[in-house]
Amino acid sequence: MTTQPTAGEVVTVAVLTFCRPADLTAVLPLLLAQAGELTDGDRTVEVLVVDNDPDGSGRPVVDALGDPRLRYVLEPEPGIAAARNRALSEAASAGTLVFIDDDERPHPGWLRALLDAQAAIGAVAVAGAVISAFDAPLDDWVAAGAFFSRRRLPTGTPITVAATNNLLLDMTVVRAAGLRFDAAFGLSGGSDTLFTRQLGALGPMVWCDEAVVTDHVPAARATRDWVLRRAFRSGNSASRVDLALATGVGDRWRARAAAVSRGLPRLVGGLVRWAVGTVLRSTRHQAHGLRTAARGAGMLAGTAGHVYVEYRRPAGVLAG
Repeated sequence: MTTQPTAGEVVTVAVLTFCRPADLTAVLPLLLAQAGELTDGDRTVEVLVVDNDPDGSGRPVVDALGDPRLRYVLEPEPGIAAARNRALSEAASAGTLVFIDDDERPHPGWLRALLDAQAAIGAVAVAGAVISAFDAPLDDWVAAGAFFSRRRLPTGTPITVAATNNLLLDMTVVRAAGLRFDAAFGLSGGSDTLFTRQLGALGPMVWCDEAVVTDHVPAARATRDWVLRRAFRSGNSASRVDLALATGVGDRWRARAAAVSRGLPRLVGGLVRWAVGTVLRSTRHQAHGLRTAARGAGMLAGTAGHVYVEYRRPAGVLAG
């Protein structure tokens, strides 16, 4: 199906960045090329860079390109939620907002596929596929766990939650509902989980498997330590999101009980699988067991009110 833009339609593609000028240099020309393919008399596609670095490290990259379809804004408040909210504010005249990370590279036809999927059913949000590429060979533990293999679904499959690393939003619905990303999740992660769960209550969210981006994973993230910390954070934010969505004291206690009922079996079962893997000398079972246990521990910690700050910054940066 070919998207039929409405008169005066504005599509904003937002790239959130923090101290990654080399990544911006690589991704912006790709985004501008796709913007050019889709801009016509009825539709304008712009690329918006939201820089969360108080020193503005991304500005020289944008200035060097000198493209009128490219906008740059500095968001000094630290945290991914603040950067996402700035993108919402800057897309005030847009009917559609598309998020992509600065370390991702869109495949040909990525943006068109997202727009076509949204137009097909009038979805409030469309999420696309992310595949990983690595700067260095994976160690055996990470490779055995296949932890960077992400979900793939048939196009049009309903979804209930999504990340903002490859996500289209219907801004008409977002603005009407007054939705924003919760600053309480700004440095911990999870604000996109909460946001999309709220948005999904307002209309259909779907998957588009043709809208593919490649995530370039640096060696520092392709490690056992990073995988376990990310699993703990994921579990932690999942419990906190459930609590944030709960209304009233009774609902919050039920949310806590549900989180414990999910987290405790993961913690115990993961440790058992790790122990079995150790006895059998199975790297795969050891890796999956520890990761499952870490996620379960994070869920229990979130239930108890602990906030794991994954995106903690040096004091000097925060002060900026």
